[in-house]
Amino acid sequence: MNRAPIEVWLVEDDDDVRQTLLQTLHLSDMPARGFSRAEQALKALKPDAAVVFLSDVRMPGMDGLALLRQLQQQDPDLPVLLLTGHGDIPMAVEAMRLGAQDFFEKPYQPEQLLHSLRRAVDKRALILDNRQLRRRLAAGKQAELLLGNTPEMEQLRRQIDNIADTSASVLILGETGTGKELVARSLHQGSGRKGNFVAINCTALPESIFESEMFGAEPGAFTGVTKRRIGKVEHADNGTLFLDEIEGMPLHLQAKMLRVLQESILERLGGNQLVQVDARVVAATKIDLQEAGQAGLFRPDLYFRLNVVTLALPPLRQRRADIPLLFLHFVEQAQQHYNRDVPAPADALLQQLMCRDWPGNVRELRHAAEQYVLGVMPVEPAHNLMTLPEQLAALEQQLISDAMHKTQNQVALAAEQLGIPRKTLYDKLARYRAQSVSVSW
Repeated sequence: MNRAPIEVWLVEDDDDVRQTLLQTLHLSDMPARGFSRAEQALKALKPDAAVVFLSDVRMPGMDGLALLRQLQQQDPDLPVLLLTGHGDIPMAVEAMRLGAQDFFEKPYQPEQLLHSLRRAVDKRALILDNRQLRRRLAAGKQAELLLGNTPEMEQLRRQIDNIADTSASVLILGETGTGKELVARSLHQGSGRKGNFVAINCTALPESIFESEMFGAEPGAFTGVTKRRIGKVEHADNGTLFLDEIEGMPLHLQAKMLRVLQESILERLGGNQLVQVDARVVAATKIDLQEAGQAGLFRPDLYFRLNVVTLALPPLRQRRADIPLLFLHFVEQAQQHYNRDVPAPADALLQQLMCRDWPGNVRELRHAAEQYVLGVMPVEPAHNLMTLPEQLAALEQQLISDAMHKTQNQVALAAEQLGIPRKTLYDKLARYRAQSVSVSW
């Protein structure tokens, strides 16, 4: 999702302290803005602002606790951290009761303050992403359901935007549960086509009725057909035909589908009339169709005709940073569906979810969110969780991927940002490629 970076708004009346703190934040790569009075910050605050607050408590005019109360009224989800040189236990208790995320007494440990601020920034980012999502859902923007802020998902959305308004056939590759139909619907939505989006699972359709379901039938074509029947392909005229699990299409009918793609015509079962049809075809598979063609299980010419554009969907384990956002979205959906109100998932739970492999991908994560809302979410066995070395490797992979994406694949610049020698980064990239790990180049 597109939004501004989260900024720390520092409210501190002491000029020297304010400047020192702002310098600390900037050196820690945290965007920050300073205010000498709480009233100034409130006046500048806009709805859904991409900010978190760090405020002194004892200030002239509106003090930190009064600022906290006002911010809670305007936006209860806005993280606020408080500083004081005169703190005591009752004040800290009152601050936390009012909704402060954290409370620090001067002199404080900079590392602890920065750690707490980063948590606040992450929390605010998730909240704002969820709000954007709700608005887009209300507006019916299906394409925006392709959630995620990782480079892989940003690249996928760019690819969809680039080809959606063309008539090019698209082949979507991805494991079960990665959202292949969602991508197909996004392509249809962006195509400008006024016809139907028609989805069919080629594996689920019995072979005995496949031809009539796909291409239609004329009266008398077989027993029970007394009137003309329009097939799925024709029903998608001026729209999009989505062929899920295309590898399940019977081999003897693949030639007929190839003709539809090449000549935009079809013949109904039992008929002689050629029917013009303009359907944009999007196919999806979880197997290597080229290998299937070499094994005689899929027509190579149909594969190449489908494979004008290929979109590869990353499995969830290769974009773990998107898991908290997805889970929170699914929890919200489940609360509405089941009419349940549950506490927001704890940070510890979200961290645990990021450590799972999710073989069922986004679909499995959605089920877990439903179980959480219903109170039946099972505790993950320890042997299914990533070990510490595996977690560190996953984090390293994500950091490298982010750096390569931000520097537009300039290895020297990425190495400088990561603080490692260029040769070390080359070695790590080579290792990830050898392991077939998705790293943005």
